Amino acid sequence: MFFLQVSNPNNTTYVVYLGTFGMLLLAVGLIVFIVFHQRKVIYFQLRMKKMQEDQQQMMLQASIQSQEEERQRIAADLHDDAGPLLATVRLYLNENLIHQDQGTQLQSIYNAKQIIDDTIQLIRNMSHNLIPPTLKNFGLESAVNDMFQKINGSGTISTSARFHDYKRRLKLEYELSIYRVLQELINNILKHSHSSFIHLTQNKTDQYIYIRIHHDGEGMTQTEYEKLRDTPKGMGLKNIHSRIKILSSRILFEKDPSNTYFKVTIEIPIQALQ
Repeated sequence: MFFLQVSNPNNTTYVVYLGTFGMLLLAVGLIVFIVFHQRKVIYFQLRMKKMQEDQQQMMLQASIQSQEEERQRIAADLHDDAGPLLATVRLYLNENLIHQDQGTQLQSIYNAKQIIDDTIQLIRNMSHNLIPPTLKNFGLESAVNDMFQKINGSGTISTSARFHDYKRRLKLEYELSIYRVLQELINNILKHSHSSFIHLTQNKTDQYIYIRIHHDGEGMTQTEYEKLRDTPKGMGLKNIHSRIKILSSRILFEKDPSNTYFKVTIEIPIQALQ
């Protein structure tokens, strides 16, 4: 004999309602999770965007301040050096010159010419400081070697540079940015490190150009660089950071494990220079 068991319709309805409620609760929970996750993602993206904007603003301010300091320096040089020279020329070439005897006239003209030559040389030197002629005419390697040769001439520190893979010049604006970074780094080493030597090397891979500076004086680590860079007194480091960013590059300050020297590495993507 066989018995057919029929489930209680009320129990079946209860199970269906319970399952539907559970699925609905799961769906609501999933939606709430997605909403909160999206809000977290959006908040993180906004925070990252704000940090990037703040960093760009800081770099812009550093660049503007650097340019303003350069303008003030040029204005001061023109006012303090070129101004008095030209004023002296005006004294020699005043309206009374035509009433003087020929010998005095010739002497005044000769003196004025000498002062004008000095003024031309002064302005030429100021122009060279803006864009070194060696860099413009012969490239980064020659400009660095020229800078090191002048430092060696002081007799207080030994400097050397070795470019291994620099057969093709970069665009002038890129070479100038790299040169200014190296110039700032070298100046900082000369002023603060008490080194006995500075050695610069350049190497290249398929993807990057590496420029490294070694010295045996007092240096800084990456953490110290990033800390000092964000202080009001770290204008030079801000300028370095600004130019490094323009080159889409990175800079790394290290202390050798042997504690015998410090190393600064500049990593420049070749793709960013094309």
